[in-house]
Amino acid sequence: MSKFNASKLSTKFLPSTTECVPVKGRKYTLTHSDATGELFLSIGHQYNLTAINFKIRDEVLAEWIQKNGQFNFWGKVHVSGGEFDEHSSKKRFLIFEREAKLALTAIFYGDRKFFSCFPQLLDSSIFIQFESIYPQYNQLLYYGTPRQYLDSIFFPDVP
Repeated sequence: MSKFNASKLSTKFLPSTTECVPVKGRKYTLTHSDATGELFLSIGHQYNLTAINFKIRDEVLAEWIQKNGQFNFWGKVHVSGGEFDEHSSKKRFLIFEREAKLALTAIFYGDRKFFSCFPQLLDSSIFIQFESIYPQYNQLLYYGTPRQYLDSIFFPDVP
């Protein structure tokens, strides 16, 4: 897994979104540059579709969703919709799986002030849907809580 470097993260709030609102439907678009290692996070009411390279499809999309009165953090990554063969899809799945913790760390760090407004969300469950036409790569995985990712940045030596 790549190590998170806060200086390589750029965060942008899309119009009518602030560090504290909205909660329900708050959407995240995380993209990156392979050349520079920079990460680009957009936070808004909608996904930042202009930031997505639809030929590569290596973005992470996520949002806060409320079910049964409880908020959970749901993300998704595009492994294959048929444009990649099974071998390429396996490689993509393994890369997304390996880099998911870095992506989540970047998202939660980029929106860290949000958790000052809603500290109860620090213990929400995180799920990421790996979307693929190949059943073995079409998986919903659990990734802990936002607190784990923020603690790893602010308290790296605490077990």
